[in-house]
Amino acid sequence: MTDVRSDLRTRGIVPAVLVCAAAPAFFVAEIAWLGWVLLAIGIGVSWAIERGRVTASAPSLTRDLSLIALGLLVVSVIPLAAELDNLAMLRFTLALGGAVALPYLVSRFVYRDRAISFPWRAHRRWGRLQWGWLVAVLVLGWLILPFYFITSGVYANWPVVDTPDLIARLFVGVGAVGIWDELFFICTVFALLRRHFPDAVANVLQSIVFVSFLWELGYREWGPLLTIPFALLQGFIFLRTHSLAYVVTVHLLFDAVVFAVLVHAHNPGLLPIFLV
Repeated sequence: MTDVRSDLRTRGIVPAVLVCAAAPAFFVAEIAWLGWVLLAIGIGVSWAIERGRVTASAPSLTRDLSLIALGLLVVSVIPLAAELDNLAMLRFTLALGGAVALPYLVSRFVYRDRAISFPWRAHRRWGRLQWGWLVAVLVLGWLILPFYFITSGVYANWPVVDTPDLIARLFVGVGAVGIWDELFFICTVFALLRRHFPDAVANVLQSIVFVSFLWELGYREWGPLLTIPFALLQGFIFLRTHSLAYVVTVHLLFDAVVFAVLVHAHNPGLLPIFLV
């Protein structure tokens, strides 16, 4: 049985890569049909590999990849360009909410397992290292993000925010998407992949999906030099803390700096706290 599982794990990397590769097809190349094809082939290959070789006690890679595919399909139905009007915010709420809720509901009530969970607290206090990293996130964000957004011009991928209403909408939108990132990429995609692959492999695969989404959202130009390490670190931190609360806190601190930089970039002089 151990040899069978080891063989399935080795051969299963191919369909997992195909499914995760659908993310750059959807969100970077923006070729929807290519994403559909990659998802279909990935799940089909997984089914062929597992056919007749998976016991009831072992998690099914095909089922878990189908949950990831479901989430990707839901997100892919909307344009991810940042917009702040009522219709756009409703569209984001329904699509991103569905991408988390539907895989969870299918896993729980159709597949009858608990593959997806949202462990808010690890029931242990954050140590000096955890608190220190929160401070470091703010400092690094303050140093790096203004330079990235302003010198590359990617701040223009977000709408102009020059009124209190638009600034408030941007604040809510940036924070909400940041929380969703952890619910989907870490608690759904990463958690499902970890059931079949070593943590390092699962982390690299989830980062492909994570970074692809951020690309279409607006983190372009040399943004992946920032978003790839961030995605990998979030996965690593979750492994160490087992706390959704902590990774969300890290992400929200990062996004608080992103929000301030966007306001600063669109309104020079309004927040004179950055070096650029």
